[in-house]
Amino acid sequence: MARYTGADCKRCRREKTKLFLKGSKCETPKCPIEIRPYPPGEHGRGRTKDSEYLLQKREKQKCARIYGVLEKQFRGYYDEANRRAGKTGDELLKILESRLDNVVYRGGFAPSRDAARQAVRHGHVQVNGRKVDIPSYRVTENDIVEIAPKSRELTPFIVARETAGTGRTVPPWIEAIPSQMRLLVHSLPARQVIDTQVQEQLIVELYSK
Repeated sequence: MARYTGADCKRCRREKTKLFLKGSKCETPKCPIEIRPYPPGEHGRGRTKDSEYLLQKREKQKCARIYGVLEKQFRGYYDEANRRAGKTGDELLKILESRLDNVVYRGGFAPSRDAARQAVRHGHVQVNGRKVDIPSYRVTENDIVEIAPKSRELTPFIVARETAGTGRTVPPWIEAIPSQMRLLVHSLPARQVIDTQVQEQLIVELYSK
């Protein structure tokens, strides 16, 4: 499967905002966007005002990069969201939030979505008692997501258990039980409880052309 292999911090600088791709490093003064808050490249500091199309394109890129999704899969998610009854932008974010790697990250069991994706791929995550190693797997209401018993004493999960409650806030649609390394998915999130800083209407406008 194709995946991005470049520098994560360049992606944040390209979007001129923190995408929180590097876990705790993003919260420190060492974050490159704090030092160089302009796009990478020779002309990063001298760019003129963006066009409407470029703003829409950048917003789509930002959203895809936050969730770690490549173009073809992101377009598939948009098409699915467009077929649903609700607002297309809201449904798109709901689909992205329901990905298993995102749920593991949101629940505090991984410092970044990249780390959560790796944990899923390596077979450390179970859904309803069964191993699932597909990061794009979609959770549903009342699912139980947990770290496999044989994996709970690995260093990343020991750290996650010991630091639970001291970092990111777990969203209200997920209940985390760190002592059991378990997450209860009570529902899928409404737009108002999704804190991803994207203007989804710009993405809808881009794909509607």
